[in-house]
Amino acid sequence: MKKIAVFTSGGDSPGMNACIRAVVRTAIYHNLEVVGIMHGYEGMIRNEFIPLGSKSVANIIQRGGTVLKTARSKKFLTIEGRQKAVENLTKHEIEGIVAIGGDGTFRGALELSKMCAVPIVCCPGTIDNDLVGTDFTIGYDTAINTVVEAVDKIRDTAESHDRLFFVEVMGRDAGLIALRSGIGVGAECILMPETKTDIEDLIKRLESGRKSKSSKIIIVAEGDEAGGAFKIAEQVKKRLPDYDTRVTILGHIQRGGNPSAMDRVNSSRIGFSAVEALMAGKRTVMIGIINKAISYTPLENAVKHTQNLDPDLMRMLDILSL
Repeated sequence: MKKIAVFTSGGDSPGMNACIRAVVRTAIYHNLEVVGIMHGYEGMIRNEFIPLGSKSVANIIQRGGTVLKTARSKKFLTIEGRQKAVENLTKHEIEGIVAIGGDGTFRGALELSKMCAVPIVCCPGTIDNDLVGTDFTIGYDTAINTVVEAVDKIRDTAESHDRLFFVEVMGRDAGLIALRSGIGVGAECILMPETKTDIEDLIKRLESGRKSKSSKIIIVAEGDEAGGAFKIAEQVKKRLPDYDTRVTILGHIQRGGNPSAMDRVNSSRIGFSAVEALMAGKRTVMIGIINKAISYTPLENAVKHTQNLDPDLMRMLDILSL
């Protein structure tokens, strides 16, 4: 193997740059040439290949987002689009690919592998932490810390006005951001896609909770089946009109910001291991970290499965929110 490519795809997540840096410098150490593909699969189709050297990735480990940019590609969903991507990979003599992204990125890698002999390994870059094969995905730790910091500030104003706040966090298909950040901020309740939301039960919890509490925080994952924070807050307000109810949607601030130390270290380990996995002949696997050790999960498993919520965390949440 003489030349590899690296790209980021799908939603950006803090730590992607640290992973890119690790891929590039590990490859250079092993005398491999490295190119970056701008704008993910779309850039692969549009022939946006750029050379990367050690200086190219200097001073990026602390930056959020991705220096290689990212995009979602409708063209790549077509056979013609994927064929054009294969032609460009062949033209640039790419012999290995490191793809950084989430579920959609992995599905794209699987489809590409059916048309292309170039081995592909993937790094789990998503703030949702919803992929089997790693304890923490790239960006998850930073995202939950961003939520905790924001809700701590919301709690200050909630305390001052005796308010009930519904705070909506990201998590269209998975509630892991809501779960851990909710525990971290001492939320009274956490509403997630994985659990059925019972408005009656929520009303009872609010009514039976400590009356001396001057503020109450409800964390709502955006994919909760009962609707978003505004819809749920509206139902609660009708039933409990005496509550001074407010809604905050944190939105895309959860994707941005400097990656945490944990994300920088994990991303570096994963990127480093991705290059060495390619050199060892591995293909169509996701590089992860399980119990502090590097793991290799077939992309089929990483794509099809999501993590189950930890029942111990759910039980602890019920007890600590009393």
